[in-house]
Amino acid sequence: MLRRNIDPAPHLAGLDIDLADAASRVPVDRYATLYNRIIAALDDEGFGLFSGSMRPGSFEFLCRGMLGAPTLADALDRARRFLSIVLPDLAVSIERRDTRAELHIVESAPLTAHPDDPARVFAFEWLLRLLHSLSCWLAGRGLALDSVDFPFSRPDHADDYVLVYTERSSFVGGKRLTAHFNATLLDLPIRRDEAALASFLEGAPGRISMLYRRDRATVLRVRDLIRDALPASLSQDDVASRLHMSPRTLHRRLEEEGASFRGIKEALRRDIALARLTKTRQPIAQVAADLGYADTSAFYRAFTGWTGMSPERYRRQLAGQSHEKRGDPS
Repeated sequence: MLRRNIDPAPHLAGLDIDLADAASRVPVDRYATLYNRIIAALDDEGFGLFSGSMRPGSFEFLCRGMLGAPTLADALDRARRFLSIVLPDLAVSIERRDTRAELHIVESAPLTAHPDDPARVFAFEWLLRLLHSLSCWLAGRGLALDSVDFPFSRPDHADDYVLVYTERSSFVGGKRLTAHFNATLLDLPIRRDEAALASFLEGAPGRISMLYRRDRATVLRVRDLIRDALPASLSQDDVASRLHMSPRTLHRRLEEEGASFRGIKEALRRDIALARLTKTRQPIAQVAADLGYADTSAFYRAFTGWTGMSPERYRRQLAGQSHEKRGDPS
């Protein structure tokens, strides 16, 4: 919105979202509300990211077109054809190779001057999430992405991909995003009907973000258990027991959702660490202990791996940015 000289403050009103606080997660219901507010303000379901606007109502017609298909493969082909009309800047295609399949999203013309521009990164993330979420909803089950090759450099928020897409993400540059998955998923029947669609479209298109909790159910349950147990450090066997399943079953379900126990645990620790260092003056040793690290040096190694800097340097950098915003002397 800033690129169009639109003040975001009125659209953030009442949502308790601080755009400057990168360490906090936005509750998904508030994100969905903000999603719809931005679309209404821009009169564009493509968030002003593309050469032409994606007029309001496009999402509904995309859903209706996919709904009548007999299989997921047919539904995605309908999506491909519809998007080529309303969103020509990104071309969608499906390629099937024996037991494997690929979803391609290809840039028809450069979206931005720089390939790592946040607007370009978000455009690819958004369209992949939209197609994946709709596919999961139409099939009535979670559909695991085995891996995804993203056409940009690794963004700062890449660790969150374990919760949204898959932890098996690569950042390869170029013009094409490729999502890899099992080809048998394309043969799944479409299980939703008109009544289900009518309910789903209430609050759309922002409601697409609410599907986040449906196709990654095991990932989120594991994350919640690990967080609630801190500073105790739960093992995979501990979590499996609390979920009343075997460790093998837990491993399989996480794998089906494109995640791993270790990846979830590390992403959670990173989120909490960044939030603590951003919002509190808590000693670093205490942060490490609260996150279940046996010693502070292990936390230092992990934090440096996440951010490329030590916890002290991260805090100093934040303090410097805060002084600049207030106009304080450094």
